Amino acid sequence: MASNPPRRKILIIEDEPAIRNVLLVLLAGVGCDSEFAHDIRQALPMIRQHRFDGVLLDLRSATLPLEQMVSAITELRPSLVGRVLVITGEVSDPHTLEMLARIAVPHVPCSRVTSDLWGRLRTLLGFAH
Repeated sequence: MASNPPRRKILIIEDEPAIRNVLLVLLAGVGCDSEFAHDIRQALPMIRQHRFDGVLLDLRSATLPLEQMVSAITELRPSLVGRVLVITGEVSDPHTLEMLARIAVPHVPCSRVTSDLWGRLRTLLGFAH
């Protein structure tokens, strides 16, 4: 009898209840457990106390510059380096696009979350299928 692999645990940093609920449902549908924080100040103690396999960070919920938030997350939990996925709005601002490329954080536009989230998570977390 084969045992089921452990469920992955994802932290969602999102201040909009409607978007957060969609993310919770999507993650549950792909076999992930999740917790949420409204902003980085609430998220950092959670990251310090619990082990997460990945972080979904909505750029619109950012209370600090993105680089500082990603740095704070990965300083607390080095295992999260490369495991932060940024959810963006319809970003067309060149400065924001350049910053996302510079810090090499994977991102998915908010309008494509339902279609792209599983593929991005699979790559981010190293799922086989």
